[in-house]
Amino acid sequence: MKRRKFIQNTALLGGLTLANPFGMVAESFRINKFPVVRRLKSKRNFESPIIEKTIKEFQENVKDDELAWLFNNCFPNTLDTTVTFSRKNGNPHTYVITGDIDAMWLRDSSAQVWPYMAFADKDHKLKDLIAGVINAQTQYILKDPYANAFYDDPNKKGEWTTDDTNMLPGVHERKYEIDSLCYPIRLAFNYWKTTGDISPFDADWQKAIKTVLKVFIDQQQKNGENPYHFERTTPHGTDTRTLNGYGYPVKPIGLICSAFRPSDDSTVFSFLIPSNFFAVVSLNQAAEMMEKIVGDTDLSRELRSLSDEVSKALQDYGKVKHPKYGEIYAFEIDGYGSQLLMDDANVPSLLSLPYLDAIDVNDPIYQNTRKFVWSEANPFFFKGKAAEGIGGPHVGMDMIWPMSIIMHGLTSTDPKEIKNCIQVLKATHGDTGFMHESFHKDDPKNFSRPWFAWANTLFGELLWKTYKSEPELLKL
Repeated sequence: MKRRKFIQNTALLGGLTLANPFGMVAESFRINKFPVVRRLKSKRNFESPIIEKTIKEFQENVKDDELAWLFNNCFPNTLDTTVTFSRKNGNPHTYVITGDIDAMWLRDSSAQVWPYMAFADKDHKLKDLIAGVINAQTQYILKDPYANAFYDDPNKKGEWTTDDTNMLPGVHERKYEIDSLCYPIRLAFNYWKTTGDISPFDADWQKAIKTVLKVFIDQQQKNGENPYHFERTTPHGTDTRTLNGYGYPVKPIGLICSAFRPSDDSTVFSFLIPSNFFAVVSLNQAAEMMEKIVGDTDLSRELRSLSDEVSKALQDYGKVKHPKYGEIYAFEIDGYGSQLLMDDANVPSLLSLPYLDAIDVNDPIYQNTRKFVWSEANPFFFKGKAAEGIGGPHVGMDMIWPMSIIMHGLTSTDPKEIKNCIQVLKATHGDTGFMHESFHKDDPKNFSRPWFAWANTLFGELLWKTYKSEPELLKL
């Protein structure tokens, strides 16, 4: 099933119109006025006792029945429906689909299991599951570091038959994105910090880190050459690259090129600023791991050197003076002076930079940028009868991504703003009990992708974080 395709698979259940892609039937739930839409216990892909305990605690202490229902549905959705855990050569291996697409994105799989990281040291099964994601990602990066999504079957050939690129069996899609190589590092680094386990960081993992470093250096394009190209026969301009698949030229300034955004849409100018910020963090995390776990100080030094170079280039070239919002970060630049001012809902985004530990939330330029992206000065900010939020070219105009509203809450320091984000999300699930890829600004029942596990789990992360830090914001 293509990632772009809108799925409006609805069924009548409990007096509500529900998008029900899981084949669910009712089971006991304390809030009887809401239909049960979570997958039956006997049919769940994976179950973690600590996550079930967490859900129970939330339900017992949060008196807003609808939020308790949503948390029960959304927070475990990745575990319930998208993970397949096994062992290969005695080591954990976890295949994670996005939901309605049977493929594992390096980005999505990392983000989908990320909210469970805080519990990994309390449940050995959950710990092994996350280790299995790291192990699978290592093998995928070694297979093709320019690919963004893979199949569990290494011999499977995908649906994209017109792509002009070096497509290998087992690869679902070969869209090169900086963030696809950063997310596995983020996951690995925090797994190590949380559990202390170093077993996933074997010779293959070390080779994968060296591979990432080479790709990033090559994609600085200092010699004017680019080993990657991508063209697709498609009616969607954002699904392909111009100029024989190489994209518009860039002037080497120390930044790293990204052919595609985390939305899987092609970049206009290849220096994608949010992803370069993410790369700075990931390179430093990889450097610390190589030094402290492996003892490879030479590679650690190379990783830090590139991180420093990219960081300096971001400060030298990544900012622009906006007539209303002052100094802000651009979304994309080309090094020649051209800048694209916007933001996209997918993470990394400009809005999400503090969430990724890429910038301090109180940084004045970030705060200016935050005001800009959450305003109609951002061409992909939409405000309607149902909600306001950020979308992007991937789905189209007037379609708000719940992910942007969730990220607005996760990066906010204003309790009123956080509460408003939660209330808006509660009011825009379209009577389904789940988050979606996007919904129309005037009609939450007009949505795309009823089974999109990243948005579900991320919403659960926002609810749990709020419950632990400011539970009064969850009151009716």
